[in-house]
Amino acid sequence: MADLVPFPRAPRRPSDPEPLWRQLLGDQLRRRRHDRDETLTETAEKAGVSPQYLSEVERGLKEPSSEMIAAIAGALDSSLVELTSAVADELRTAAPVSTGVSASAFALAA
Repeated sequence: MADLVPFPRAPRRPSDPEPLWRQLLGDQLRRRRHDRDETLTETAEKAGVSPQYLSEVERGLKEPSSEMIAAIAGALDSSLVELTSAVADELRTAAPVSTGVSASAFALAA
């Protein structure tokens, strides 16, 4: 499988909408799957979901339940806590500066 080279993210402008949690979750899952050189089918089989469903989760089109997220995380040898913490860290860096909300004010409930 070819190496993936991530493109640097452009800085967010205050007028840009905040990214959705499901989009950042999908990005995180895809990165972890690619780091393991696994196909959608391989990871989906381990997680007990269809490749189509996993693809939709990775593209940020589905709002998976915490049980589904835990199953996919487990298939990637990760935990729900590790995965959600990584997504929360990305949300903190994407928080708009102009709102006056501190990055530590974000919390996730699973």
